[in-house]
Amino acid sequence: MPGTRTLDLDLLRCFVTIAETGSFTRAGERLGRTQSTISLQVKRLEDQLGRVVLARTPRSLSLTPHGERLLGPARQLLRLNDAVIAELFEPDMTGRVRIGVPEDFATAHLPGVLSAFAKAHPLVELEVTCDLTLNLLDRFHEGAFDLVLVKREPSAPLEGVRVWREPLVWVARDQLAVSGLETVPLVVSPEPCVYRKRAIDALEAVGRKWRLAYTSTSLAGSQSAVNAGLGITVLPREMVPPYLTAISDDPELPLLHDTEIALIEAAGLSHTARRLAQHIVAALERGE
Repeated sequence: MPGTRTLDLDLLRCFVTIAETGSFTRAGERLGRTQSTISLQVKRLEDQLGRVVLARTPRSLSLTPHGERLLGPARQLLRLNDAVIAELFEPDMTGRVRIGVPEDFATAHLPGVLSAFAKAHPLVELEVTCDLTLNLLDRFHEGAFDLVLVKREPSAPLEGVRVWREPLVWVARDQLAVSGLETVPLVVSPEPCVYRKRAIDALEAVGRKWRLAYTSTSLAGSQSAVNAGLGITVLPREMVPPYLTAISDDPELPLLHDTEIALIEAAGLSHTARRLAQHIVAALERGE
């Protein structure tokens, strides 16, 4: 039996970052290291474990079964390490972090996550902007944000770290609002919008007629239109307000596939912004 082994947290952080970004290059950019250094750290980790954790080919990168088993415990060890460091050495962390968030996600999930961070680091100034994903991405690439949370298709090219999976449902004023409709009236956000595309693609896939009944850049505006009976919309199941009805088993409406939320970090991120990014990923992973 081998003696007690101690895992190197730097090597585990490298491994977790590769798993989250899906690329040695992107992991190196996030960690401020060269691709050759990242490759060396993976080899050192695998030598230390006596197990192969990443399956690498010139065109693909994936976790091996050993890597899948390691990922969860590695994240837990890193979270514990980061929490201890924050408690001992960063009680007076300062700085401003600019974050862009889709309005519906900010309304339902993010306030509690940001509140916990603000309580732990009261000298940090958080500047949160809510907008459509396209606008957030445009402004992010222009340098307006340190961090941005965006909606994306699960099959989309990997940019950022997936932090949330969203089961989508049709939403109406009530069950009667969707009965006997020859043409489905849609309440949507302007193009391009993941929910809008998901609704239209699902209807067209089963040959259902549809029309744009109401377009709004505001979540509140869309919900008000649905509540007034102007049409139906698509929302994540957990974001359906109590005065509207989630339609999940109507044979006249097709099933909707999940979408997801990803966190993207700007290059040259400050230590404070990086700590917030780690907090968001950890908190949403726990479902807080």
